[in-house]
Amino acid sequence: MARIAVIGAGMGAMAAAARLAVAGHRVTVYERSETFGGSVGRYAHEGFVFDTGPALLHLPAVYRDLFVKTGKEPLERCVTMTQVDPASRHLFADGTAVSLPNASRAGVVSALDGALGGGAGAAWGAFLDRARDAWDRSRRPLLEEPLRADWQVLGRDPYPALRQRRLLRSARQAGTVAEIGAWELADPRLAAILDGYALSYGLDPSRAPAAAALLPYMEETFGSWYVSGGMRALAQAVYERCLARKVEFVFGAEVARVVEKDGRAAGVELADGTVTEAGQVVLGARPWPGLVPGQELWRDGDVAVRPRPDQDVVPGRFAVLLALRGARPADAAHRTLVHPADGAAERAAVFGGGLAEHPTVTVLRPDDPTTRPDDAHEAVTLMATVAPHGAVDWTDPAVRERYADVLIEAASAAVPGLRERLLHAEVRTPAETAAETGAEGGSVPPPALAGAGGAYLHPGNRTRLPGLHAAGGWSHPGGGLAHAGMSGALVAGLIVEGDGFRGSQ
Repeated sequence: MARIAVIGAGMGAMAAAARLAVAGHRVTVYERSETFGGSVGRYAHEGFVFDTGPALLHLPAVYRDLFVKTGKEPLERCVTMTQVDPASRHLFADGTAVSLPNASRAGVVSALDGALGGGAGAAWGAFLDRARDAWDRSRRPLLEEPLRADWQVLGRDPYPALRQRRLLRSARQAGTVAEIGAWELADPRLAAILDGYALSYGLDPSRAPAAAALLPYMEETFGSWYVSGGMRALAQAVYERCLARKVEFVFGAEVARVVEKDGRAAGVELADGTVTEAGQVVLGARPWPGLVPGQELWRDGDVAVRPRPDQDVVPGRFAVLLALRGARPADAAHRTLVHPADGAAERAAVFGGGLAEHPTVTVLRPDDPTTRPDDAHEAVTLMATVAPHGAVDWTDPAVRERYADVLIEAASAAVPGLRERLLHAEVRTPAETAAETGAEGGSVPPPALAGAGGAYLHPGNRTRLPGLHAAGGWSHPGGGLAHAGMSGALVAGLIVEGDGFRGSQ
């Protein structure tokens, strides 16, 4: 039995901690803040309750597996999960709208044909068929296995883009998300839907490889799930599973560095100078300078650690948490996306370090009594992907207030009478994310993607320092609730089974 120190109490770190404890190890988690969950936070005000991070769960099998492997109680006995239906509603600048059913390919095709016409459903269905091929080709090495030493094999884009012949010009094939939208989907509204998936994960559609088609495929195939009480309830359940497996948590304990002895990780040193020995260390946070003095954790020959094409700006989330008077209409969609007329202008602003005057706004209206004081009120969350703190000064009250008004104005198309119903608004920006999670600029890590020469991969779970592994959104296979859970499973497998571990079978 080894003593294992885990740095950070995010979802990936806790997923690793629970599995390692079940394997017989003594696990202690050191968390700089006073709570668990990382970006899966909660804000409460006068009976209103809001998620401040991810609001829906995709690929729930990841957490079902965690609970099966770490105890007798399955996930569904610890939290109540329901599929939201419709999965999403989309409002476009030209006035058209469409609601897409949850986990129903035929239903989505029918809805798109009925709302957009012109064979829109068939075009989207054919696109999802190609996305399924990309999923089948890359799922295991990209998501279910530790990053291979020959990670370069993931540099080839698995998406089978259509080869389009053109008169007097060379044939073309889509290589980015934006090109799929323009060349294969053709309808700008379908392109906006696809762009919305990329943006929600912090990816620039004009640069993200076509392999990002896996994201809508994953959501539309495995569904969108809501956890009663908000996604914080899932974090609470994972935390309680860790406690049940005798994982120890030390909050308010900032780790300054990993202690090295005889060429391997040997413990952690806290900011107050306290040193704790450990046989293994799991890094569940973004690496920082001085984490291991004089040690290079990854090299270009190991993984794609060079900056991605958009790495100069890794965006964050801007949220407006609205307490409203008046009941939630029975026919309100849980999630509505309000798309701008000019998606290119939004991309240029966000990934150029500026403010998009007309952003894609996600409106979340959960039908959950625990999020409101009574049925005569409603809790609504508005979210947009924005440049991180630093590129924009998100501590500036004038900037915060003006941008909150931009989101409220856009959301009024989805929530009639929004301004008249408003009781209270709380603004959350990348500045708050940075302060609470320690993520530089409040950036949110995107998921790993194949293609683009490996530029969208994340550092591997193994590091150059024996005894130090990395879990969570800033390591393989990247950000997002499902990906973080996968990362924790991979790290636990590597520690328990050694370098011969090849992932779940």
